[in-house]
Amino acid sequence: MTGKPTGESPAKARRADTAAAGESPVTRSPKDSSRRLRGAVAHYLGTAIVSGQIKPGERLTGEVANAEALDVSRSAYREAVQVLTAKGLVESRTKAGTRVLPRSKWNILDPAILAWAFSGEPDVEFVRDIFELRGIVEPAAARLAAERRNKADIKAMKDALVRMRRHTLATDAGRAADRDFHDALLHATHNDALMALSATIGAAVAWSTQFKQRSRALPRDPVPDHVRVCDAIIAGDPNAASAAMRALIDLALEDTRMTM
Repeated sequence: MTGKPTGESPAKARRADTAAAGESPVTRSPKDSSRRLRGAVAHYLGTAIVSGQIKPGERLTGEVANAEALDVSRSAYREAVQVLTAKGLVESRTKAGTRVLPRSKWNILDPAILAWAFSGEPDVEFVRDIFELRGIVEPAAARLAAERRNKADIKAMKDALVRMRRHTLATDAGRAADRDFHDALLHATHNDALMALSATIGAAVAWSTQFKQRSRALPRDPVPDHVRVCDAIIAGDPNAASAAMRALIDLALEDTRMTM
């Protein structure tokens, strides 16, 4: 395989993939085993592509050679490539083979691509792009939320904050509460187009937070940043809500850069 990544085996990739999905690495049926294997190979190759180990324009060697190198069946490898194709990472053509596409073709809003990016050492430009997206979307969403929130929205944000404080962002439960907070904020806009971004924003928040704690504790507690956003939304102050969210994202980017 051109640019074949080193160090992580397909077996480890399978464990990482199931862990990311919150699943137990237990084979329950042949169908389930096939799905897991396909996901493991997609994770293995997707991580290598998104991290830049396999670069845009590089060609993956033949199906037979790659299946043997990864110790999987040709059908599992073929299905994994189809997953990557659907996400815009690669393109397969008769005689030309399978090549990695330019980043501009990737569906970088796909939660799986975000997971792959942060499972290794993320590309600096990729991180920049994601935080720029958040910087455009979330302050505007906070502004709308301050104007449109209802009692149910406020309760959802407050409940998420309570769980963030209780569990801290060093735990899976705390990071899940963090995702729920950002999801509740987007829903408080009552804008269907913005709500459709909740999976992407949630994945970006969760994976970047987990990445920042790979080798050390978080440099600071980000919960007060979230509290300031929530307080401004509850007060119905669009300007304050937007500014508080902008500050939250800027601080999160600074923390991520320190980790990188």
